[in-house]
Amino acid sequence: MSLSLAPGAGRDCLVVDDSRVVRKAARRVLEGFGYAVREAEDGAVALAACREALPDLVLLDWNMPVLDGMGFLRAARAEFGRERPLVVLCTTENGMDRILTALEEGAQEYVMKPFDAEILGGKLEQLGLLLAAAA
Repeated sequence: MSLSLAPGAGRDCLVVDDSRVVRKAARRVLEGFGYAVREAEDGAVALAACREALPDLVLLDWNMPVLDGMGFLRAARAEFGRERPLVVLCTTENGMDRILTALEEGAQEYVMKPFDAEILGGKLEQLGLLLAAAA
């Protein structure tokens, strides 16, 4: 099975992670789905990037220096609202309390690291951003 962007789906994604390796891996996966991808190494850089051009989707790490994922999420929701950008938290934080906190603060989905194209594609499909197609 392969996945592609749903008609009308957002095509811009900001990948926010302090790990260059994770950002590059996420970029490859997202570009494979047809996204234009920008990168930020922390939440402060990500907020500045959002102010320049609000992405359709943010793939967000929780634990980062300067401004962590939850700090970014709270600031983004206060500044841009709860509808956009869509936020998928991508992290090693796996406690149910952490997941609930992220969803309550405005994340639309939660993906555990490590992830692959199938896992991320499935989450994006649930958000209506991707369509499955027969291989």
